Amino acid sequence: MSRRVLIVDDEKSIRDSLKKLLSYEDYRVFTAPEGNAAIKTVRTERVDLVLLDIKMPGMDGIEVLEELKKIEPHLPVIIISGHGNIETAVKATKLGAYDFIEKPIDLDRVLLAVRNGIRQGRLARQNVRLKKKMEDRTRIIGEHPSIEKIMEIIRQVAPTSARVLITGENGTGKELVARKIHELSDRAQESFIEVNCAAIPEELIESELFGHEKGAFTGATGQRIGKFELADEGTLFLDEVGDMSLSAQAKVLRVLQESVLERVGGSRQISVDVRVIAASNKNLEEEIEKGRFRKDLFFRLNVVPVEVIPLRERVSDIPVLASYFLSRITGELGLEEKTISAPLMEEMKSYHWPGNVRELRNVIERICILSRDDEIGLSDIPSLEGPDQVGEDPFRVDDYNQFKELVEKKFFMRKLRENEGNVSKTARKLGMQRSNLYNKLNKYEIDYRG
Repeated sequence: MSRRVLIVDDEKSIRDSLKKLLSYEDYRVFTAPEGNAAIKTVRTERVDLVLLDIKMPGMDGIEVLEELKKIEPHLPVIIISGHGNIETAVKATKLGAYDFIEKPIDLDRVLLAVRNGIRQGRLARQNVRLKKKMEDRTRIIGEHPSIEKIMEIIRQVAPTSARVLITGENGTGKELVARKIHELSDRAQESFIEVNCAAIPEELIESELFGHEKGAFTGATGQRIGKFELADEGTLFLDEVGDMSLSAQAKVLRVLQESVLERVGGSRQISVDVRVIAASNKNLEEEIEKGRFRKDLFFRLNVVPVEVIPLRERVSDIPVLASYFLSRITGELGLEEKTISAPLMEEMKSYHWPGNVRELRNVIERICILSRDDEIGLSDIPSLEGPDQVGEDPFRVDDYNQFKELVEKKFFMRKLRENEGNVSKTARKLGMQRSNLYNKLNKYEIDYRG
């Protein structure tokens, strides 16, 4: 991609000489004799750098610089003046000028300043994109009261060092909550280290968490630093902590109690300052009853509990989430903006979403890629229902009883979703006995929260 430079000077001879120089160096060059033309060019063209004269009729260079910075805050601007002085240079620098060059112009100096300025501008824009990407990575979307409650807890707990235990089904966004807590904490500039306890073999979990010394076990050919040490002064996120072995649980408990650890095969005590945030898709109190999770560790982790409810229980957030993912994904893929038709949105709101928000995002990405129209409709996507739900079109079956069952199942699923999984509320609105509704849900193997 060619580098683009705008030259702004009321002297035609200077514009021409600079354009000739930069064109020879393979820059694409725009020129403007005064401020308004320069501003119009920046509004309508992609410009990587501006060479701007100070003394011009109408708007002077300082006024133009102020306007350019409003349009493109990270656009590098090099001030050129035959009337240069310290006061002008200081004022231009405070307004965001990248460099200041005096006339008569040293062409070698101009080339060097232009190369460095464009590089600086690209780095600034990259930093903005990365920052936005990181902010998007921790953005929690939703207007449901449960999401508002979670955000309030996050705002209260983030500035402290309190441990947090996040519970919820897979795909609900537990890691997102953990990252948001870290982002808003005093440790935000330090490391956020994630450990998926369910993905690490039991025999390796202790080495992963605490590190090991050379020769500690077969295959330990060198020293390894564990996740606790890597997260020192930062945050350690223990995802699916309920899958951790009892042996590892005991060692984690010790670190939480004493803030010291020993590497596997080592004897030296190492002090660490780590904030631990844990998450689980299991009911840890039930795991305690079954002897699979330590009660003392549970109490250490569960200082501030946060529950992330399934997507099916916050149906009102589906349009908000779908619109957000649609906008973000089309932008990432460089596609034209798309909208979701009302019938498809209703289908999404009635669907069970066993994979929760993660599944919704994947569905949106798929239909963004496959749909050719600006509005995405039901015809652009196969039925959302899985094999254990209503995947068959009732109007395509020949048997009347099968037709009735398919329609009835779909009806109960939709009404249950509309009432965010609340069986009692659904039965009340349908004018049914709750026990009768339970029987229907069990008959059709419809998942619910009683």
